[in-house]
Amino acid sequence: MPTILCLSLLTLFISVIFQPADAQQPAKVPRIGWLAVNSQSTLPERYEAFRRGLRELGYIEGQNIVIERRDAEGKLERLADAAAELVRLKVEVIVTTGTTGSLAAKQATSTIPIVMTTGGDPVATGLIASLARPGGNITGLTNIAWDLAGKRLELLKETVPKLTRVGVLWNPADPGGTSSLKETEAVAPALGMQVQSLGVRSPKDFETAFKAATGGRTHALIILQTALINAQRTRIVELATKNRLPTMFGEGAHVESGGLMSYAPNSADLFRRAATYVDKILKGAKPADLPVEQPTKFEFVINLKAAKQIGLTIPQSVLYRADKVIK
Repeated sequence: MPTILCLSLLTLFISVIFQPADAQQPAKVPRIGWLAVNSQSTLPERYEAFRRGLRELGYIEGQNIVIERRDAEGKLERLADAAAELVRLKVEVIVTTGTTGSLAAKQATSTIPIVMTTGGDPVATGLIASLARPGGNITGLTNIAWDLAGKRLELLKETVPKLTRVGVLWNPADPGGTSSLKETEAVAPALGMQVQSLGVRSPKDFETAFKAATGGRTHALIILQTALINAQRTRIVELATKNRLPTMFGEGAHVESGGLMSYAPNSADLFRRAATYVDKILKGAKPADLPVEQPTKFEFVINLKAAKQIGLTIPQSVLYRADKVIK
């Protein structure tokens, strides 16, 4: 065999034997699915909080992790297709927003881990077996908390002392809304209040709902969080101002957009904490073994400009309790 050929074969043999292991098997970059009902522009702070949580754990989007974002653009009928697409992409974990998003992901896969970020009672809606032992492929966080409805009614009553009838604006098509409405109806009598249910299923229903509220002598509104509500927050603020109705929202961002007040879990904290679940799952943890967490941080936000627009004076006792006052 010619000397040159022998040397070439020897060089090739040595390069293969001593090639670094990571060069032979490039590290796989995990892909995370992000499933939302509304587009990212609706509540951009949620996605940014999730990314911040990932960065704190050493994950940089586009470098050592990829996020596949899919949403239904506010149309619930598109959610199943969006979830199915993430399953076809074979992502390592799917992060969901809201009860409807989690249900769509559950229907799409029973094997890919699912991390909830927000939503109503996940046990009542059949997503998990229990908070402590969720079972199946779903875990994460929920924004339900004991006496949340009672706290909102209490703050409204202190703000509007003559309040005897409160309307609850909610979407009956959202599975998470029913339990929140029932909780509000259960605690209202103790505070001397009656509850008027104001269901909205599409954008065209809001005008009718507000007419029903004013016609029913409702003195204030509690706005339950759903994808439809989030997408229509500007319209809700406009109608509340027009009808001079005090509003209590379930998301601080709505007060930033002109709503009167909100008492709610800190959603940025929930989405940031969701990243810890993703990290644990990527490192081998099973969703069934990760307890579902409830909110630990709550914020009471008041918008004084909104109060002025409806001719309402916020008592000092209420202002002192606020975590944030928008002037």
